[in-house]
Amino acid sequence: MHLPEDLVLEILSKVPAVSLARFRSTCRRWNALVVDGSFAKKHYAYGPRQYPIVIMLIEFRVYLVSIDLHGINNNNGAPSAKLTGQFSLKDPLSNSSEEVDIRNAFHCDGLLLCCTKDRRLVVWNPCSGETKWIQPRNSYKESDLYALGYDNRSSSYKILRMHPVGNPFHIESEVYDFASHSWRSVGVTTDFHIQTNESYGMNVKGFTYWFALSKDWWSSDDRRFLLSFDFSRERFQCLPLPADVKNLHLTVVLSVTREEQQLCMFATLGAGNVYKLDVFVATKTEETTGELTWTKFRRFHSKICINVSADHEKKVLVPHHILLPYYNILHIVGEDIYIRQVNKDGDIRCPILLTYVPSLVQIQQGI
Repeated sequence: MHLPEDLVLEILSKVPAVSLARFRSTCRRWNALVVDGSFAKKHYAYGPRQYPIVIMLIEFRVYLVSIDLHGINNNNGAPSAKLTGQFSLKDPLSNSSEEVDIRNAFHCDGLLLCCTKDRRLVVWNPCSGETKWIQPRNSYKESDLYALGYDNRSSSYKILRMHPVGNPFHIESEVYDFASHSWRSVGVTTDFHIQTNESYGMNVKGFTYWFALSKDWWSSDDRRFLLSFDFSRERFQCLPLPADVKNLHLTVVLSVTREEQQLCMFATLGAGNVYKLDVFVATKTEETTGELTWTKFRRFHSKICINVSADHEKKVLVPHHILLPYYNILHIVGEDIYIRQVNKDGDIRCPILLTYVPSLVQIQQGI
């Protein structure tokens, strides 16, 4: 039976991305529809609600993490987490099936922007397996900071590269445009320093946000602020933190809600093993400027979080109630999972945790 194309599109739009990826090898007609860029973008925006997958970068590999919110698999009923699988990215420079060593990752629309241990840059869709290796104008540096975002004006993805030169407050920036497949300079800034130990950057509605430190941090009452980058206009903007977030907060970390794609902020106040956690939600994002309106969601105490570290033999993320050399904290708020990373030792790199939503979004390839 030959179904009308409109009906096929309607049916496929209700199928999760992971299942659609499997259908591509079943039927040429379905494959043509699935790989169509407009369908992929529409499916990501309006398709069935998909729970985000928590992925963790451990020893240069991307692992899938299963979160048990209700403690079904735990005798004491406490929430738990364990490693359930791995995304594999093969190295095109290897004659064997050797995998790429991934040093860092950034998520946007189901795509991962990955920095490799040997300083290469690749955009990867783990759901479809599609990749695009990005060549530098000169060379990449270990101190580079990256972000992947979407230009709503040109309907194209872009990569932001920031490179500190000389001192952390002197930053040269450039953008890679997937439409032209080339890099161009954005300029030099000397007003801020991004605190990478607190902020890897979060992408929301065409803007990426980080926590930054003012160049006048030693004399300013507002030494910390929110830095945004607009991928459509290719410009930075300094935004104030919520009024309740003071400089006395120990750490301030960003996350994103699952469904509405709202920016969230975690501000920790306290000392030792006793602390309070204030959660703020950006209830409004100005479309043209990226400015945010914040609402204080609520205050939590340490009992609502799980401190986890990886047990490689059992593939389990083990809860801890002591300070470790490095650890991550998963905050469970209702059925949403927020990730906060804390690094207690500057010599030990904290494993990276991301929430990843599978998608069929295609990567714009060059000719």
